[in-house]
Amino acid sequence: MQYAETLASFLLEGDSAKVWEHLQKHRDLSRLEVYQNLITPAMQHIGFLWETNKITVADEHLATATCDFVLSKLAYSRDKIESGQKAMFLCLDGEQHYIGLKMVNSLFEENGWETKCFGPSLPLEYALKTAKEWKPNVIGLSVSIVYHLPKLKEYAAECAKLRHKPAVLLGGRLAGKYDLVPYCAEGTVILRDLLETKEWLQNYQAGGQQNAIF
Repeated sequence: MQYAETLASFLLEGDSAKVWEHLQKHRDLSRLEVYQNLITPAMQHIGFLWETNKITVADEHLATATCDFVLSKLAYSRDKIESGQKAMFLCLDGEQHYIGLKMVNSLFEENGWETKCFGPSLPLEYALKTAKEWKPNVIGLSVSIVYHLPKLKEYAAECAKLRHKPAVLLGGRLAGKYDLVPYCAEGTVILRDLLETKEWLQNYQAGGQQNAIF
């Protein structure tokens, strides 16, 4: 928890140099471990501070923007391979919490996937237009707000109808807290955290089962 609070304080200061210096002390960790053990707990702590009115929405936005910058720097600090696979990632219309989605996108890139990460709040019609034209192997959806769950049902159903049959993944804060199966189309893969995402990705690349619900 101490590491999370320290990193969170640097993010809240908007000091990307301090954040980067802190992460460089853990260069022995894989990218997944940095995301899972350092960045995610720090952002969760910031979320707790915001929910308990210890910080303002401006503070939370600054921390998110700083984290976004550091994630981009991490993503381009290592060599990449090419797998020939494609994936697109997006938050439902109205969803603004995209840092977790960006980390998932980075894991796919690290494994050689060509990706499109649309970040927060992408209306369904534009997501479908891109999917029909680009034909990704995977479509990743993120949801973090309970009152967006009815909208999730529509996104999952429409993605499942695409003629090229991409694997549809679902993650986000709610995925680890609630049973989201009733809001998903058949075959939607629910991933509760980055470790499950990594396992699914390895299984997919090995030719394993794609459409299991975790």
